Amino acid sequence: MSSVADQLTSVLQKTARLIELCSALQEENDLLKLENESVKVALDTSKNKNADLEEKLRVLKLAKSIEGTSEKTLDIKQKINEFVREIDKCVVLLKK
Repeated sequence: MSSVADQLTSVLQKTARLIELCSALQEENDLLKLENESVKVALDTSKNKNADLEEKLRVLKLAKSIEGTSEKTLDIKQKINEFVREIDKCVVLLKK
């Protein structure tokens, strides 16, 4: 009979240990979920920053190409103003 009692005690101890392990794994899982969310936010921020920088690069390239032409200064200023308005519209759309 003591053998059955020993086995029952062993089963209870192992069950308690499994419950502890399950709790520890659940805590680790929660921490990993939080870390995953923060990484996603950082990635989104980086993507937005990258898009802004690419747009600035495009504008700079365009400005350089306009710089080399023989168009009137007024026409160049109008083109730049159009591009600035377009960029502003894009920024507003990105913020939504």
